[in-house]
Amino acid sequence: MDEFKHSVADALRYWEPRRVLYNAVLTAVAGSWVLLTWPHFRPVQLMGIPPGDTHPALIILIILAFLSNVCYSAAYLVDIPLQLTFATWRKYRWALLLAGTLFAMLVENYWIADEIYPFVPK
Repeated sequence: MDEFKHSVADALRYWEPRRVLYNAVLTAVAGSWVLLTWPHFRPVQLMGIPPGDTHPALIILIILAFLSNVCYSAAYLVDIPLQLTFATWRKYRWALLLAGTLFAMLVENYWIADEIYPFVPK
């Protein structure tokens, strides 16, 4: 049981500081979409939407940000068993971080291009 507790503690020490990097990368992708397609994603006030109304694309982005952090936590499901199985696993965690971040960027680009972008008023 001590080995499991040690693996969980080690996983927390490794993954949680990197969550900031993961979120920064995904925020940069979303920000790039807004900047590169600026006329399409102009501010709510310029679209004639009353200030009291909530912009539907903003709600979707907030939900997706929450879900991306839930998916980030899936790294623990891979990391902890591999720590208990392979002594050298800790040297290769970066590959899981890279693969997960690239996959999240792919999913994010798909959702913005296919699910959010068409619903933003022109």
